[in-house]
Amino acid sequence: MTGTLARFRAAIATGGPPPADPPLRALWLDAQGDWAGAHACVDVRDDAPSMWVHAYLHRKEGDLDNARYWYARAGKPPQQGSLDAEWADIAAALLATSA
Repeated sequence: MTGTLARFRAAIATGGPPPADPPLRALWLDAQGDWAGAHACVDVRDDAPSMWVHAYLHRKEGDLDNARYWYARAGKPPQQGSLDAEWADIAAALLATSA
């Protein structure tokens, strides 16, 4: 899993093509500094991975009430650690299930 996350981060850094999977694409775009594009990837989706990324994005935005709503919909507890650590946790979990 760590190697997969490292490869994902390396692909982001080199500007490779973003993944097709909407939640991973959202994390990719977020890492590129495109919050709005990331949000658009998951905004209207109702699957748990998309809702988890949606929660993270609203937390990053500073809209904690909205973030708590999306964490609950995703079945995840609200996060309080660093945004970078949460991004990595989500990416690792999504990459593990997409392999």
